[in-house]
Amino acid sequence: MFDAKVTEMILVGIRDTLYMTVFSAFFGYVVGLPFGILLFITRKDGLRPNRIIYAVGDFICNIIRSVPFLILLILLIPFTRAVVGKSYGSTATIVPLVICAAPYIARVVESSLNEVDPGVIEMAKSMGASTRQIIFKVLLVEARVSLFTGATITTGILLGYSAMSGTVGGGGLGDIAVRYGYYRWQTDIMIITVALLIVIFQIIQNVGTRFSIHLDHRKR
Repeated sequence: MFDAKVTEMILVGIRDTLYMTVFSAFFGYVVGLPFGILLFITRKDGLRPNRIIYAVGDFICNIIRSVPFLILLILLIPFTRAVVGKSYGSTATIVPLVICAAPYIARVVESSLNEVDPGVIEMAKSMGASTRQIIFKVLLVEARVSLFTGATITTGILLGYSAMSGTVGGGGLGDIAVRYGYYRWQTDIMIITVALLIVIFQIIQNVGTRFSIHLDHRKR
């Protein structure tokens, strides 16, 4: 039976899920975007090759990405508690989500920048463009479609991770699914939460795809 209390709980779950997903994606890009640019420009054939910096960044990315999110979530409980004062709830979940997302985003950014035609970069160099100008006026502009597609995929992944955090009291629809659908065997609530997660994911995917097509001048 879906009374007013259950309906309100689900609406709060939707709000918390969107809150965790959007803010973790935002802060993930605050960290991951410059990290990815750094990896691109310091690699062997980058704008400013630096073997040590690239090796350290590459190691950090590989280590964090190799740890399953649920395990990382548990490992970071002391750190999360130190940052936000508690280890449960939607705000606390953003911390491990950002730490998990940043290396993935860095790899996506590095891969997107790698797709830029080297000839365009060489032309910018021959015109006397600085490294900063090449990054902001050439690389990020030329790779904008790939970058936004990567952002769409990343946001979808973070939506799934936010639901996974419900196993340890992370809040949102995942938490509702675990508490009511699993522990209390209320299959109807489980089905509703899963359906809502699918709908939210499809909205994110469709909006991201449409915007990517809009940015791609080749398809206009």
